[in-house]
Amino acid sequence: MTARQIDTSGKDRQRTKAGFVQLIRVICWLSMLYMAHHVSAQKLSVTQMDALVEKQLWPAIDELSDYVSLPNDAVNADDILKNISWTEKAFSKRGFQTTVLKTTHLPLVLAEKTIPKATQTVLFYFHLDGQPVRPSEWSQKDPWITVLKEKTSAGEYKELGGDIPKTAVNNEWRLFGRSTSDDKGPIIMMLKALDIAQTEKQTPPFNIKIIIDTEEEKGSAGLKSALDSYKDKLKADYMIVMDGPIHSSNIPTLTFGCRGNAGFTMTTYGAITQQHSGHFGNYSPNPAFRLARLITSMKDEQGRVLIPGFYDGITFDEATKKIMAAVPDNKQAINKTLQIADEEKVGANYQESLQYPSLNIRGMKAAVVGKGSGTIIPEEAVASFDIRLVPETDGKRMVELVRKHIEKQGFNVLDHVPTAEERLKYSQIVFFEGNAGTPAFRTNINEPMGSWLRKAVMSGFGKDPVIIRIMGGTVPVVPFIQALKVPAVIVPLVNMDNNQHSPNENLRLGNLRTGIKTCLAILTTPLP
Repeated sequence: MTARQIDTSGKDRQRTKAGFVQLIRVICWLSMLYMAHHVSAQKLSVTQMDALVEKQLWPAIDELSDYVSLPNDAVNADDILKNISWTEKAFSKRGFQTTVLKTTHLPLVLAEKTIPKATQTVLFYFHLDGQPVRPSEWSQKDPWITVLKEKTSAGEYKELGGDIPKTAVNNEWRLFGRSTSDDKGPIIMMLKALDIAQTEKQTPPFNIKIIIDTEEEKGSAGLKSALDSYKDKLKADYMIVMDGPIHSSNIPTLTFGCRGNAGFTMTTYGAITQQHSGHFGNYSPNPAFRLARLITSMKDEQGRVLIPGFYDGITFDEATKKIMAAVPDNKQAINKTLQIADEEKVGANYQESLQYPSLNIRGMKAAVVGKGSGTIIPEEAVASFDIRLVPETDGKRMVELVRKHIEKQGFNVLDHVPTAEERLKYSQIVFFEGNAGTPAFRTNINEPMGSWLRKAVMSGFGKDPVIIRIMGGTVPVVPFIQALKVPAVIVPLVNMDNNQHSPNENLRLGNLRTGIKTCLAILTTPLP
């Protein structure tokens, strides 16, 4: 080997060493970048979430108050269009692509955000419309202008006076105004959770679709009519319905289904017109007594329905019984609130009672009671019923069971108002009108969606949520859920005693706090 060759080899070694050092520097630099990103994207702790949510409470109150200032009864299309415009701007501000979906009724709002590398999609449901308002019945000047109140020692809510310093928020304060709870409050909770996630560089681990109904309080006719046109656009792996109140304990709640609602009306008849009770008492049949006897044949004194087949298919295994028994209901407190001495004995406890279909008289009429009443025999008596359905009970079948039961009581059941000939032919007539209504739904608690949401709540609150197998009320989006063939869970956020649908609707600020946190926990928990 020559001296020149030796010299060249040395230079090569120097260049190799320098290249190696440079490579190490690049690797270190990339590692630092990765670590910096990794640290910024770490899962937020419960304490961190609490602090971040605290900062958003007053902005949330202000934004909700602005939203509530827009009247939102769906009977007024112009008002709904203003709400749609506000909603579009709010989600666009958070980086969502928004689309107004035309329907056969009022339009819907769809907000979408695609997350890079996300392979699954979660569809969230909210509604922006509210119940009608009768201002004279509210304890404030204008139901569309929110008012902060706190409870007095006498148990009444009094407006907080003066300029309230925007420092700490008392969980027991209430924000009063139409739709503060049902359902504009939850929309604001989601928006504020999105703000926190963006600020803290918490990228959601799934694509987000948010569908906002504009006629929920009127039966969601537009949403149902949109299914055929927009089914592909609304396709998702999971669906979360953010509507309704949480458990009365205000512990975060997951509700895995809701009852459906069928209905029927029955009318019994006496003489063709009202008759003098002196001249015709003991002679002309009284349709109210006929109706009363028919009604009492349908239930026993313990509240159990006597119609054959009404409870068919309802069974509980031991695991299901444990789930229901674990809900922190207090029978004495419930009965005290209702002011009833004893409850019906359909289920072993409150939760179990909701697992059965129920039969309810929602209204009765026969002539006049009180002022304007007279000593007459009414010409007809009418009772209107609802049947709360569970997944094991089909609405059409249940209505048919009732019709057959009426026939077995000796009545001729008609699908029309009786003619003169029919009145003279049949001694006992019922005009029966029924509808299958809205079905029930229930998602299996132990399926992946349930495990994911329980994990999310645990990450945000450090404790398990209240698990409700099925709630008593009916969400009109059930046909929508079934058409999309998507597992769905209701994640309620607002306080149980919020007066939704009634005067003085309100949102407890402690629920505003936990609602934002619940949304944030969901947005930052990876899907299974």
